[in-house]
Amino acid sequence: MYTALQKIHKDKDSEPTEFEETVAQALFDLESTNQEIKSDLKDLYINSALQIDVSGNKKAVVIHVPYRLRKAFRKIHPRLVRELEKKFSGKEVVLIATRRILRPPKKGSAVQRPRTRTLTAVHEAMLEDIVYPAEIVGKRVRYRLDGSKIMKVTSSFFSPF
Repeated sequence: MYTALQKIHKDKDSEPTEFEETVAQALFDLESTNQEIKSDLKDLYINSALQIDVSGNKKAVVIHVPYRLRKAFRKIHPRLVRELEKKFSGKEVVLIATRRILRPPKKGSAVQRPRTRTLTAVHEAMLEDIVYPAEIVGKRVRYRLDGSKIMKVTSSFFSPF
């Protein structure tokens, strides 16, 4: 199990949960058995993983990957997701880059926060990660009378390969 723990790096030296260890073990198994993505998976690791409930009594596995490794994960995304969905049968697998949200600067402060660190920009980038490899071509927000809102996202599938 020691080698599988190399596939997960938690912030602030916190211990990985049992489910995160399971995902790390699955990544390690893929690296050792699957020859076509072995070289690509060699230097990759994850930050965290969690299992969430989706409508229709389905479950999804959300895997957070470091922002700097996002491009490397996108290179093997279709094959990796396919293999992980086989391992976690009946569950959807989603890879999301870990991004940081910074609070707005205080009044009179000379520092500016980057646009990529705003709440809106981070949420839009997460939405793009969720629908990858499709591309978002339109968004509509419908406001209901009770104040709730529904966002409808239109995407078009493209193959980068």
